[in-house]
Amino acid sequence: MTDTNMPPALRFMLAARRSELEGLEGLAQTCELVTQIGELVHALQRERGYSNLYLGSQTPAHLTQLNALTQEAKAVEQRVVVSFEGIDLYAASASDRARLFNRLAYVMHALDELPGLRRRIRDRLLSPLEATTALTRLIGGLLAVVFEAADTAIDPVITRVLVAMFNFMQGKELAGQERASGVAGFSAGYFDKALRDRIEHLAHSQERCFQIFSDFADDQSRSLWRDQQGSATVVQIVRLRGVALKTSETERVDPTLSELWFELNTLRIDAMRAVEIHLANVLLNNCHTSIKQARADLENHRMLLNRLVGLQSAGAVDQTVLFNVQALDLDSVPQDGLGHHLGRSVLDLLQAQSQRLLSANDERDEAREALNERKLVERAKRLLMDEHQLSESDAYERMRVAAMERGQRMVDVAQTLLAFAAGRPASRKRP
Repeated sequence: MTDTNMPPALRFMLAARRSELEGLEGLAQTCELVTQIGELVHALQRERGYSNLYLGSQTPAHLTQLNALTQEAKAVEQRVVVSFEGIDLYAASASDRARLFNRLAYVMHALDELPGLRRRIRDRLLSPLEATTALTRLIGGLLAVVFEAADTAIDPVITRVLVAMFNFMQGKELAGQERASGVAGFSAGYFDKALRDRIEHLAHSQERCFQIFSDFADDQSRSLWRDQQGSATVVQIVRLRGVALKTSETERVDPTLSELWFELNTLRIDAMRAVEIHLANVLLNNCHTSIKQARADLENHRMLLNRLVGLQSAGAVDQTVLFNVQALDLDSVPQDGLGHHLGRSVLDLLQAQSQRLLSANDERDEAREALNERKLVERAKRLLMDEHQLSESDAYERMRVAAMERGQRMVDVAQTLLAFAAGRPASRKRP
């Protein structure tokens, strides 16, 4: 019996399984993009680091290395753009990815402007800070795509990996920003208060990202990360960070420490790429496994329902009870042409399918909670920055101190701030 010849209840049951499969196939394509984005982010982080060195010095070797890294980034960029352009924007599943597509639009626009940015860097028309800020915006846009992928994933196992991957990539990006800030401070011979606050903010933010990563990552990813955390490179970075935080205009250090800081942080960031690659492999393997399982389940479902209908048509009603996993007595059966025993069996299948979907949703929502908490913290931080003209690090520090004093989590403080702001009369809010 074909699907179209089945009773309506059975056709809709199979349609639900097909919809799940189509959603997983769309998610798999998104996950492929995420792995490529991770590669591009790493290439741009390396290019940004040497752009910073090139603009801050007159050393020809820095330009040579920068040109080589730019070529590597361009090759990755081309592959990513081809993948972006290969997305079917008119597929049925595309309607559920509006925010993701909006993020991709921003990234495509930023990539179009990248050649001009690179020319201005070569011509030394930008300061190190301006170049770093521009490349950081692009990297931030790419990471936002990963965030949206995690926030819209339908499979709980894949969602957990995406949450782990996003937070690890975000932590790695913050490490890259700390590298740039440290180069600026050590090159000047000291760190002023704003730069010291920036270093502390970036260090605390990294800890938060890597903690969430550890909560959702697989055992091997956590093991790889623990090994890196105990390396001699990280020990030296922590020591230099301590030196930086003790400097002032009257207590300076040797400016050549900037090169040591850059080299150590570059080693650390390059080592992090191994964890990213492992996470990407876990992500793709889980996607392929989920799709394979969904296809098998759909086919088994179709075969079982065809068998049930065949047994009912042949009058073998007793055999249909074998498929009734709960043997519940039903007061009534939908009048769609199904017999009593067949109806009971189909409803049991529906109950099992509904319970599976509910369980999957619960697991997925648990993983998404970490993303929702991040949204709240970012919104509250932006609120403080806008209302009190604070820098990002100052706003974060104010929230962190409040959380410590009250014995609360950062997200609890964020919720309190946002609730207070929402409850105020509009006239009292600052523009």
